[in-house]
Amino acid sequence: MGKLFLVPTPIGNLEDMTLRAIKVLKEVDLVLAEDTRTSGKLLKHFEIETPLQSHHMHNEHKQLESLVQKLKGEVRMALISDAGTPAISDPGFLLTRACVTEGIEVECLPGATAFVPALVNSGLPNDRFTFEGFLPVKKGRQTRLLQLAEEKRTMVFYESPHKLLKTLTHFGEYFGMDREASVSRELTKMYEETVRGSLSELLDYFNKKAPKGEFVIVVAGKK
Repeated sequence: MGKLFLVPTPIGNLEDMTLRAIKVLKEVDLVLAEDTRTSGKLLKHFEIETPLQSHHMHNEHKQLESLVQKLKGEVRMALISDAGTPAISDPGFLLTRACVTEGIEVECLPGATAFVPALVNSGLPNDRFTFEGFLPVKKGRQTRLLQLAEEKRTMVFYESPHKLLKTLTHFGEYFGMDREASVSRELTKMYEETVRGSLSELLDYFNKKAPKGEFVIVVAGKK
């Protein structure tokens, strides 16, 4: 019986790659990668010569059965995403669930993920929180925001630069512009930045400074 390893990769700074992750990626028979071009550069940097195969949201359903059959044999695979931990707002859940269903061993290595440092660094309560990832773009967005308006735990979201202002505006409309929040961008990279304040203050800041990079938004829960 083979085995599936879920291997986190750096979200920016390559020094965050663990020794164990490098070891596993060198020892497995195949590495499933969200984008082979991005992951190819990472593997080359760490002198990892394991074969790469593309595995992303557009082909994971088609590949599922064949990958499970290989894992039922003696093939050992590692699944990586472009950055961070697989299955956290990235492909990985479907294959993991299929392996669990078929009795195939799955092991997830600890490692980099964007929302943890953003949450801890926000200064907002982090003893209890809810991770929301990306909000629905259109269908279901209003319903989700209405539900979250009553959420008392700290909330964590991912957002792209071109949607940041729209999302902060919606948060202000549904949660109140005085709600405390934190926005982190480019975590672990050269231009890492965390801005804290009310949603009104954050909107003002990013209206003056064009959003660039990948963002994590942390919003205080309802008092």
